[in-house]
Amino acid sequence: MIYHLVPHAEWHAVPGRPYAPASLAEDGFVHCSPDEETTLAVANAFYTDAPRPLLALVLDEDRLTTRVEWEAAAPAPPPGVAGDVSFPHVFGPLDRDAVVRVLEVRWDEAGRAAGLDEVR
Repeated sequence: MIYHLVPHAEWHAVPGRPYAPASLAEDGFVHCSPDEETTLAVANAFYTDAPRPLLALVLDEDRLTTRVEWEAAAPAPPPGVAGDVSFPHVFGPLDRDAVVRVLEVRWDEAGRAAGLDEVR
């Protein structure tokens, strides 16, 4: 399973089509994380000002119809993530049937991502 962060409104904007975030056009791939701990570090490094609620899509890599490559963070991983951690990059839109769970980022009093909770 791999994780992708997305604001709730963005994920639900066009529910009948595969999800293609801006990073797909800008970077050529969809940024994902390998696990929950890394996902929280990414949220703290890049998503503290993102619209909320912020969701973490849990994707079954085998259900994606586009190529996934595991690559090193460039130029460096976010704070708290070891330098040898590889990140999954999805080279196409995310198939909605590949989403096996939707979690919501829980923020602590200091505004830091503290956990992922099931969406009800």
